Amino acid sequence: MLTWLGGAALVYVALCAMLYVFQRSLLYFPQPARVNVPSLRLSVPGAELHVSVRERDGPGAVIYLGGNAEDVSASLAEIAASFPEQAVYALHYRGYGRSTGSPSEVALQADVLALYDQVARQRSDVTVVGRSLGSGLAVSLAAVRPLSRLVLVTPYDSIEAVAAQQYAVFPVRWLIKDRFDAAARAPQVRAPTTVIIAERDEVIRRARSDALVNRFAPGVAKVVVIAGAGHNTLDGRPDYEAALAGQR
Repeated sequence: MLTWLGGAALVYVALCAMLYVFQRSLLYFPQPARVNVPSLRLSVPGAELHVSVRERDGPGAVIYLGGNAEDVSASLAEIAASFPEQAVYALHYRGYGRSTGSPSEVALQADVLALYDQVARQRSDVTVVGRSLGSGLAVSLAAVRPLSRLVLVTPYDSIEAVAAQQYAVFPVRWLIKDRFDAAARAPQVRAPTTVIIAERDEVIRRARSDALVNRFAPGVAKVVVIAGAGHNTLDGRPDYEAALAGQR
């Protein structure tokens, strides 16, 4: 019995070690840019960032921060359709599209700030849309920069909490490197915020989104639930597009 328990303990420790070492490969799934759209390059410390762009004249701009396995060049058309009068800037994270470097929470937060600061030098009316992984980055940005509007699609309170649910048998809170603690930053957000929740989200459970919503100051965030939608089945739904555009 002691031999069996000792062997099981060694296997468990080995699995914890593997989870720690390879955790970023379980969080980030870099995608190539499959759609040929206009783009710009943004130089930041340690990387050259690829940003897909839909240009428009005027003060309005949308910064789009996508999911962990998303090719944002393919998402540009839908975002642009919901914001027809505004320029759209869709960031390919480090290692995604034609962006160089490797993704991490610290690096991505710095990259988002750099993109915002470049856009804001030319545009006075900036909306940020963050989807899934990008929702945490969007909240962090909104906590330290002025926005006209913040839109969060299938958001979470923290990646740490999401991972703790998905890998409940492991001490995730001790092992995780990139926590993306959006809930800790939500109280500092002052921009009008729309939180779009998929009713049947199988990736980010409703409790995680609700925990984030509850951290905003009263009156800042409104919630729109897309009936029957899953985490990856929002696209093309008229009610989702209306919520993006602020019509719901």
